[in-house]
Amino acid sequence: MTSYSFEDLQIGIDESKCTGCEECVMACPVDVFVMVEGKSTAKNISECIECMACVNVCPVDAISHSSC
Repeated sequence: MTSYSFEDLQIGIDESKCTGCEECVMACPVDVFVMVEGKSTAKNISECIECMACVNVCPVDAISHSSC
């Protein structure tokens, strides 16, 4: 699991679960996620508006969010 942090916000991505489907990339309205070597990364976490779209759309529950 890789954790990305910005101020009080934290997003975790479990690479062992991530299938690279890009659903989080497409669902995020502020482009927090980018794909790196076929896996999701929260490279732009400072842009997160805590809408939880990424958590809700991930079909394999690979994303955790501190707002949950």
